[in-house]
Amino acid sequence: MQEAIVITEQPVSVSVPAGYAFTLRCRAEGRTPLQYQWFCQHQSVCCPVPGATRQDLPVTAQQTQLYTCRINDLYKNAVFTNWVKVEVHQCVARGLPPRLWQGEPVIILNPMEQSGEVGKPLQLQCAAMGVPAPRYQWYRNGNLLEHQKKKKLWITHAKVSDSGTYLCCASNSHGECWTSAVDIHIDMCRSEKFFATGKIALLVGNNHYQHHPNLMAPVTDVFELSLLLEQLSFQVVSLLDLNKAEMVTAISRFLQLLGKGVYAIFYYAGHGYEHSGRNYMVPIDAPQPYAPENCISVQRILQKMQQQQTALNLILLDTCRKWYNPECALSQVQPLEPWGNTIYGYATNVRMSPYSCRSEDAEAYELQDGEFTSGIFMKYLKKHILQEKKVTHMLEDVLEDIGQDPLVTGKQVMEIKHTLKEARSLTDPIYPLGATAECWGCSHEPLSKMVIFPCGAQVELHFHWLFSNLMYVCAKLQPAPDHVADARLLLCQPTEMDHTAILKECHLDQVESLLASVYKREELDCVFQLCGLQKIQTDVVLQLDLHYTQLSTKQRTCESLQTTLQKSLLGQFFSQRNYSQPSYQTTPACTGSMCLQVVSVLSGDPKGQASLRTGSGHSLPSSNPSNSSGEPEENDENDLSELCSALLRAGPGQDYP
Repeated sequence: MQEAIVITEQPVSVSVPAGYAFTLRCRAEGRTPLQYQWFCQHQSVCCPVPGATRQDLPVTAQQTQLYTCRINDLYKNAVFTNWVKVEVHQCVARGLPPRLWQGEPVIILNPMEQSGEVGKPLQLQCAAMGVPAPRYQWYRNGNLLEHQKKKKLWITHAKVSDSGTYLCCASNSHGECWTSAVDIHIDMCRSEKFFATGKIALLVGNNHYQHHPNLMAPVTDVFELSLLLEQLSFQVVSLLDLNKAEMVTAISRFLQLLGKGVYAIFYYAGHGYEHSGRNYMVPIDAPQPYAPENCISVQRILQKMQQQQTALNLILLDTCRKWYNPECALSQVQPLEPWGNTIYGYATNVRMSPYSCRSEDAEAYELQDGEFTSGIFMKYLKKHILQEKKVTHMLEDVLEDIGQDPLVTGKQVMEIKHTLKEARSLTDPIYPLGATAECWGCSHEPLSKMVIFPCGAQVELHFHWLFSNLMYVCAKLQPAPDHVADARLLLCQPTEMDHTAILKECHLDQVESLLASVYKREELDCVFQLCGLQKIQTDVVLQLDLHYTQLSTKQRTCESLQTTLQKSLLGQFFSQRNYSQPSYQTTPACTGSMCLQVVSVLSGDPKGQASLRTGSGHSLPSSNPSNSSGEPEENDENDLSELCSALLRAGPGQDYP
């Protein structure tokens, strides 16, 4: 059914000088004769315009006001047009607008050149007249600024990359006009120039639980964050699927390496919960139901980090904070108050039921992006983490984006707590260069070496560390000699060893997808996966079988080559070597092989086989799971401190507790 009144032409907003005469107009159709009444609003007062009962309203601009028109028919049906703004400029330069002005945009205010400081607000302003009122679009260095479409360009926290040449385009249906270009310089204030003596990060992602629902996002989230942190000059250890003893070991060694002036990041993705005002991370071997003594206390990690005189501590938890036992009275949340330059952020602070983490009704949501699954928190963290701004401002941008995501609106809320009084940024440089601990971090750049079969065929081996405890051994057959045809390569483990079950059970399709996305998987002939490297206690022997046809005899032949991967190469993060804490003030840049960044050398032995040797370097202290101290009980605050102290006191030739 046709509507009683249909507006066919809406009035339009205008931007004009004081005293300028123009006409607002509207058009409508109805089944009976129509009546019109214009209204204006100024300073929140709306009233009818006397005598304004026609389609056209002549106006002589005096002050900025809003206008609308009511249209009604004889059946008492009524509609209102859109509100339009009549913007009146009281002071404009002589000669503006031009004498034969037709309403095309005319710039009356150009932006001004200025200098700013990192972290401070930046505002540029312009203005234009036009009928209809002009639209605005800002540009920097010739590039369109997607979200800057108003007269005022506003940047809440300026960064160095905001420096450049700015100008704005004002346009309407009659044409466009450009402001003059201005140069903006954003400098880092001398008092805000900060440096790190080192940058260290520990990332833990627990996916495959023994007694709880498995997760998917931590694999992708930890991998992507490790790549981003390496771009920021962090030395990163990224670990997947750790039990409680392994988590305690990793955290203890992480804490050992922190020192004065260091920037430290701890990130955890996996199951978690809140109990008695404390937050806990759930290892993969936690029983069901679990108790605090089965898990890792976040507050204690934060406390130990703060005691190391670090320049920046950042803890990020991409986990639920559900209440541990809904049958018990809820405790008052009294988290440990941070001090110093400390920030900790939770991906969510919503209370949920037990074991709902990352499930259909969970609070820390996962999303599917092509073949990868990642968390909502990581989706926006990786968007902002490389920005040159104060860490808290960066996290506030993440919080804002999460709050605007329609998938989690009202369901997932990020929480940030901090005492960061200095404008420290994750992009701050390291000084003196190379002061970060030599024995921390794993490069994603693959090691490689060529091996030669007796027939002369060559195979290039690549060793890819996607995570610090997960390696891929990849083999690529080079062009075969003339007397070899139809060559096929097989990479396998020739003998059953104690850790074989570990290698077979940890098959991760998502990790294989990450490998394919980073290293042209389609060019590889065969791949062998080694994960849970911290559990491997012996050398791993891999066998390369080359099947080919000898052209001279037309017979199929098989040749084998064995490669030994020493446990010191595989499990360097959990190796048995001694380690002493480095000096962050005097440690020179690493010039040789590093514990988790070694240069490998393949050499043939007298039997024609190849063995793998690792370069020399320092390694971290070991922690036998059977002897490791577990996470302290609720009433035992000193166990972790004593463990770290004992590790630090131990010197060359001493046993670790």
